[in-house]
Amino acid sequence: MITDVHAHLLLPGLQAEVERRAPELVQEAAALELRRNGAESIAASGRMIGSRIPKLVDPAARLAAMDAQGVDRQWVSPSPNHFYPWAPEGLGVWTAMEANRLIAEHVAAAPDRLVGLGLIPLQHPERIVECLDDAVLGRGLAGVEISSFAGDVELSDARLEPFWARAAELGCVVFLHPFGCSLDERLDRFYLSNTVGQPVENAVALSHLIFAGVLDRHPGLKVLAAHGGGYLPTAIGRSDRAWAVRPEAHGCEHAPSSYLSRLWFDTVVHDPRALRALVEVVGASQVLLGSDFPFDMGLDDPVADITTAGLPDDAVAAILGGNADELLGSRVAG
Repeated sequence: MITDVHAHLLLPGLQAEVERRAPELVQEAAALELRRNGAESIAASGRMIGSRIPKLVDPAARLAAMDAQGVDRQWVSPSPNHFYPWAPEGLGVWTAMEANRLIAEHVAAAPDRLVGLGLIPLQHPERIVECLDDAVLGRGLAGVEISSFAGDVELSDARLEPFWARAAELGCVVFLHPFGCSLDERLDRFYLSNTVGQPVENAVALSHLIFAGVLDRHPGLKVLAAHGGGYLPTAIGRSDRAWAVRPEAHGCEHAPSSYLSRLWFDTVVHDPRALRALVEVVGASQVLLGSDFPFDMGLDDPVADITTAGLPDDAVAAILGGNADELLGSRVAG
């Protein structure tokens, strides 16, 4: 089974209800996104998403596109604009649980081919576990998707300890996918908010996990990083040096590079050299095919990107599907 672990779903009904319930907050969030991305990118993204609505909302259109790409199974996660990191507690919990319901409904249209990942309100740590349970136990989803940060909550935040513990206990997937970049206006032109911002946020978030010792305390965690983990895997030597010489960077038990083999990474790196380097650094067993379906910054032919990258045959087979099945374990359908 060829599996794409990075594919998105748009939830227009949920967005409309959020806009109805919190119009002023939605306007404030839109102003922030305009400041971060710039008017040119906001307009271009709107046109791009508008042209791909069927693939984002219609299971039949999704399955047809998968067939065209030679993909047997997709892990479907909400488009990151549904994270709503600014939402107050009540709205944040409701949107996460409603997203979980809608994701489950979408994947139920083809349960042998679609696997769902839900949401949690990262900005409200005290409510996360119940939303995780809602996704995994209540809705039968394989895990949840989270951003790289939300408000003042970084992934190293001690308030997230119950979440990490519960995720490890459930054996579910935590898919790390940034939404927005804290560099804000510095990236507001040339589409730097995505081309630079996403890899930066992946690297920062994973560094918080590693240096804070989260993976030491919760060795059973299944964290999958989008966009090949951003800049971290190929610049991990600098992290090891800091761990060796700086006392404030010694919060984890082992050198940071040793934790890369305990994380998982998708293949959305856009370059065969970068893919080979990622496999060399983290190990072929930790890399899973991803496409960022169906957005323009995704991979048009994700299977060919793996099969033509010059990797050994056993690595290709593992990346195309074996690693995804291993990561899901007993949750694999079909």
